[in-house]
Amino acid sequence: MPAPPPDARSQRATVREVRPSGSDGVVLILDLDEPVERLRAGRFFMLRRDDALSPAIPRPFSVFRQRADGGLEFLIKTMGPGTRALAACAPGDRLVAVGPLGNGWPVLEATPEQPLIMVAGGIGSAPFHMAIEDALAGVDGAAPASPEALCLVYGGRHEGLLYDLAEFEALGVPVVACTDDGSRGFHGNVVQALEATWERGDLPRAGRILTCGPDPMMRAVVATARAAGLPSWMSLETYMGCGVGICNGCAVPTAQEGPLGSWPFAKCCVDGPVFATDAIDVAAVGH
Repeated sequence: MPAPPPDARSQRATVREVRPSGSDGVVLILDLDEPVERLRAGRFFMLRRDDALSPAIPRPFSVFRQRADGGLEFLIKTMGPGTRALAACAPGDRLVAVGPLGNGWPVLEATPEQPLIMVAGGIGSAPFHMAIEDALAGVDGAAPASPEALCLVYGGRHEGLLYDLAEFEALGVPVVACTDDGSRGFHGNVVQALEATWERGDLPRAGRILTCGPDPMMRAVVATARAAGLPSWMSLETYMGCGVGICNGCAVPTAQEGPLGSWPFAKCCVDGPVFATDAIDVAAVGH
C-alpha cells in the first residue's frame, strides 16, 4: 500500500494573517518553519493550533494558494471546535502543520475544444485556485492552457457560501456562479448550471471534469459526467485522523474493476484525496 509522500513532515508554522471569507469562513495565511517546494494543486496539510484551544487530532485542509514568498493559504469553513480555533488565530500564533500530504489533481492538457471543467460546491473550491493557476501556467510538461480552455462552475446554498469568489474571477477564466436561493448567479445547483452552460453552447460537451464539494453534489456531478461520456476526477473531503495512512479512518471503497480493485478499500490520505472516478465506488462515497 502507498506510504506518505517523501516530502511530508511534521513541523510548526506561524500565522501571518487571518482574513474573513464568505459568511462563515476565513483564509488562514501561514509561514512554515521549513518552507516547501512548489506543490501540486489538490494536496493538503493536517493543521491544528499548538495550544489547548484545538482538539488534539488535526484536520485536513487543501492548500488554497501557494504564494511566491513561500506563504501558504488555507480556506477554512468554521464548523466545529477545530475550525473555530483556527479561525480565532491571530498573527504570530503557532500551529502544528503536517504535510504536504496526498496526491493532487492529475496533469491534464486543456484546449477550448477539450476543456477542463471544474465543479465546486462551497468550501470544495479550495483545491481549484491553484489548479487553475497551474493549468494557465503549464506545469509538469503540460502546455499552458488559454482561459477559454478552462471553466469553474461554483455553487453554494447562498452567496455567502461562495468563498473568495472574486479571487477566482480575477484569474480571468470563465466562472459560472450559482446559488440554490438565487442570491448570486444562476438560480439552481451546479449540475443544473453546467447543463445550462452546455445547452447555451458556452462550453462544449467535451473534455474532463474535476469536482470537489459535498458528497451528494459530487455523486451527481460524476453521474452527469458519465452520462456525457466524460472522464472525471473527484477530491474527497473524507475525515482523517492521521493523514499518513496509519489509522485507517479515511477508508474509501474501491471499484472492483478499477485500477485499485485489488484492495477492497483505499486510504483517502495516501491514495487520494484525488481519485479517478473509475477507481472508487462513487455510489458509496459519503455513505
